[in-house]
Amino acid sequence: MIIDVTAELTFRTARSGGKGGQNVNKVETMVEGYFDIAASALLTEDQKALLQEKLSNRINAEGLLLVKSQSARTQLGNKQEVIRKVNDLVNNALIPRKKRIATKPSRAMVEKRIQFKKRLSEKKQQRRGGNFE
Repeated sequence: MIIDVTAELTFRTARSGGKGGQNVNKVETMVEGYFDIAASALLTEDQKALLQEKLSNRINAEGLLLVKSQSARTQLGNKQEVIRKVNDLVNNALIPRKKRIATKPSRAMVEKRIQFKKRLSEKKQQRRGGNFE
């Protein structure tokens, strides 16, 4: 199930660095997108808790998920990029992690490891050597 949070995003613009030539200094092309996870009507409480946990490094002090883009030359291009990034972040964070199934090493691998340890041990035994007087 893919969730589209575009309706709940708020945007802010600012002047950006990067491409744009002389327009860089006068046109606000950088777009910041804010998504309030706690106030979202699209997500369940479990999903909100999962997003808070997984995206904690991208959430600011006010509890908003912040994503910005300044790679495109136009504000519209950056806005579309922010929408794509937020939707990707949210949907990827909601994918449940597969549980790891513990396995035993095969008999051949155990044997190989033991042989390697024996070779290493013999090499070190030879290095010890005897008296060199």
